[in-house]
Amino acid sequence: MIKLLVADDHAIIREGLKQIITDTRDIIVVDEASNGNEALNNALKKDYDVIVMDISMPDKNGLEVLKELKARKPYLKILIFSMHPEEQYAIRALKAGASGYLTKDSLPEELITAIRKVVLNHKYVSSSLAEKLAGELVSNTEKTLHSVLSDREYQVMLMMASGKRATDIAEELYLSVKTVSTYRSRVLRKMKMKNNAQLVRYCLENALIS
Repeated sequence: MIKLLVADDHAIIREGLKQIITDTRDIIVVDEASNGNEALNNALKKDYDVIVMDISMPDKNGLEVLKELKARKPYLKILIFSMHPEEQYAIRALKAGASGYLTKDSLPEELITAIRKVVLNHKYVSSSLAEKLAGELVSNTEKTLHSVLSDREYQVMLMMASGKRATDIAEELYLSVKTVSTYRSRVLRKMKMKNNAQLVRYCLENALIS
């Protein structure tokens, strides 16, 4: 039996995932977490075959939890299940040690297939993402500007580039407005940009937003 921890801050998503899993004979949800710290603590205390985890969560986001868990439990299988399109987070997640990346608009059957595949030590990616990864390996180009950003800085950059205000970002990420402003300053400094308009242009040119 494949034992799962489901980590997502939305109860309706967790319930939906459990309902999908209920129809299988070889997979069971044994625990759930509603924030990053809860997911991290559960995973360190207990043993799971696979963690199905969102990126946008309170306390610690999914990428932060992923990196900490891979450092402390390198053989743990973590499948990122996110609302964010592949072009925004998938490659970053896989480089951090994720066993696979799946968007929330995927079919239920695809989720089941992904869980069964990663538990067998395989990576799970869509065909479009596989092409992007192959392209990266072949081209071996210089690092992109956004590759120097931390996961939280990258998250804030995408939200700013999507037109969200600092107050909206703070509320969504459970941060203070002052902290969001600090992240914004770091992003602009690291990417050698002067304002949000330059960030928007960069994200559009690099297909990070549409």
